[in-house]
Amino acid sequence: HRYSPLKGNWLKIFEPIVEYLKLQVRFNLKTRSVEIRTCKDTVDIQNLQKAADFVRAFILGFEVEDALALVRLDDIFLDSFQVTDVKMLKGDHLARAVGRVAGKGGTTKYTVENVTKTRIVLADSKIHILGSYQNIAIARRAICNLIMGSPPNKVYGTLRSVAARS
Repeated sequence: HRYSPLKGNWLKIFEPIVEYLKLQVRFNLKTRSVEIRTCKDTVDIQNLQKAADFVRAFILGFEVEDALALVRLDDIFLDSFQVTDVKMLKGDHLARAVGRVAGKGGTTKYTVENVTKTRIVLADSKIHILGSYQNIAIARRAICNLIMGSPPNKVYGTLRSVAARS
């Protein structure tokens, strides 16, 4: 479902992989997949995993600039889970839980992102978090509380006290 954005941002995705990681990359139109391989200029074999994580983060819905952090920094991770992993919800209850996580106009999501220094993507009932390991844990706990039904202002208070400690 991210085929058009991938085509539109191909240069932004292509350049860091080739210039910075010294890998070869191509977009296979038949299989609709991004193929990455090493070449004689490749310095570190771990760059292959970094490039794969970078492309995967973009495909999941993160901005190119945010996903680029996976390439540049070593302690950045990607965590994904579903709302139904936290609490079995169906229909309107599921929609309300996703709505609580997003907040009015995305306010709750942005607040959690800013306080925990992470990036969050809400894709239907899937939630993807990009950040350092400790920050992902804090953001995930806040999001799980929202899914379980906690009011946003209570979650904000908890977030502020946790952020003040770290």
